[in-house]
Amino acid sequence: MRRQDYAYPFHLTPAAGRTAETDYPAHVAQMVRQALLTSPGERVNRPDFGAGLRRLVFAPNSDALRATTEMYVRQTLAKFLGEHLIVREVTVKSTLEEEALGQLFVTVKYELIEDRTMRETVARVV
Repeated sequence: MRRQDYAYPFHLTPAAGRTAETDYPAHVAQMVRQALLTSPGERVNRPDFGAGLRRLVFAPNSDALRATTEMYVRQTLAKFLGEHLIVREVTVKSTLEEEALGQLFVTVKYELIEDRTMRETVARVV
């Protein structure tokens, strides 16, 4: 039997009026994006939750920015999603294109612990 979990963001299905569900790999990808894009202190009952990557968006584009972002990503995912995944690679890119200025693109390659498959999630931090 395939595992089903709640979809994020939480919503109801229009036709059935039930809680929307998604398969487990998609649910984990949603949790990864949620953990990366949430700032510590943003959640009332979990003030320590989140990587807080938005505070890095306007930092100078450098090796230090990429290293700091990778450290935040690895620490956050190990702490909050360590029972679901193992982070294998983190890639951080920022763009100098005028229409996308002030954005970071964080790609996380991880292994799902449940079925040992490799997955990839990209988070755009603005």
